Parts: sequence; structure tokens; C-alpha cells
Amino acid sequence: MQSLGQRSVTGSDEDPRVAELRTAVSRLRRELAALPSEFPDRGIAEDELATLAAMAGGGMPEIPRLRRSLLLIAGAIGSVSALARGLSGVRYAVDLFGEPPRDRQGD
Repeated sequence: MQSLGQRSVTGSDEDPRVAELRTAVSRLRRELAALPSEFPDRGIAEDELATLAAMAGGGMPEIPRLRRSLLLIAGAIGSVSALARGLSGVRYAVDLFGEPPRDRQGD
């Protein structure tokens, strides 16, 4: 069941990178919510994941902001091994927005 304003990815004009980001962020948010232990920077990770989710829901995210959020999340949960796979998924999704390789003209 879809919420109002939500489109199906299949057959839509949505950028597949945005869909990948939304999926990865959602997965890591669920994993973080299921983690019973508390750690000092959990709130930072939750806030930045919410920011990434909002960016993914709003269309084309700002690449510098994506990278900043990724760094904050990695710093906040990087030592929690149970979240390593989910964090890798978010990193992969953010990397999809990387700048295209520079063309080395004139060389």
C-alpha cells in the first residue's frame, strides 16, 4: 500500500540512484532501531539518517550534503559491527551520486 504522493519505482521517472538511497537508508534505520544497545552517538546517526531519508524523498539530493551525512553516520556508528552491512549499503548508495570521472583532455 502506498502513501499519498508516493510513486512506484517501477515504470516511474525516478532516478534509480534516489531509489537505491531510499532503500539503503530505510534498511539502516530499521537495523539501528532494532539494535537494543545504546551508544553515545546514536542520536546523531538517527538524525542524519532522517536527513538522508528526507533528501531521498525530495527528489535529487545535494551531493555535498549526502557526503557530509554519510561521514557523520559513519563516525557515529562505525564501531557498531552489527550495523556494518547497513552502513556499507548507505555508502554504496551515496557513492552512486559521485562526480563523473574527469575527462583528461589535452593529455
